[in-house]
Amino acid sequence: MYKFFVEDNQIINKKVYIKGTDVNHIINVLRLRQKEKIQICNEETSENYICQIENYDKEQIICDIVEKVESKTESNIELDIYQGLPKSDKMELIIQKTIEIGARKIVPIQMERCIVKISNKDANKKIDRWQKIAEVAAKQSKRDIIPKIEEVKDIEYVSENINEYDIFLVLYEDEKNVKIKQALKNISLKDRIKIGILIGPEGGIDTKEIKLLEENDAKIVSLGNRILRTETAPIVASSIILYELEN
Repeated sequence: MYKFFVEDNQIINKKVYIKGTDVNHIINVLRLRQKEKIQICNEETSENYICQIENYDKEQIICDIVEKVESKTESNIELDIYQGLPKSDKMELIIQKTIEIGARKIVPIQMERCIVKISNKDANKKIDRWQKIAEVAAKQSKRDIIPKIEEVKDIEYVSENINEYDIFLVLYEDEKNVKIKQALKNISLKDRIKIGILIGPEGGIDTKEIKLLEENDAKIVSLGNRILRTETAPIVASSIILYELEN
């Protein structure tokens, strides 16, 4: 069953009013018609409903709420990914796959060794596109939230926000002693666990950045003996974290 997100004000008296680009997608791409059912998630409350299409035109689709359903797609692990800006369209792959896995938020980071430099003008366009990719990935994997793609930040921003997490991991190719699995064993298990992970760009993480992060209580870890691409590392790390800690 296809899933779509709406805002709270689109749910009125047991009816859902779908607007925007989803109208064209539902009617002209998926070719759904009256009486067919879809799943609707309230973007603001994460409540889920099975709905039946009642009527539609070019501007909106009106659905009847058939029943409210319990969804268990969200994890007890609140996983935020801080990604050093990669080249070309690698960020799109990272956003798509880590959101399918379960990431809550993705923060693009301008780092010392980033080959890509994004101007303020270009950044807004990219964030808009990345957020649309996040929404599509959330729909596909039947998430109950649309993870947020933050504005581009710097390494100082990262260091200032480390303490909001139960653990903040930095994946570093030169770390030889501490593996990610060892670091995860030190986490106290509880209902909600907040984890941040930082992945460097293609050029890796500069030693000055590592020192700054360590001084602010980040845990420097290795993913193993092999060096992974910047677009591979967050996918692998997210999978390991959820496998080890998810309820």
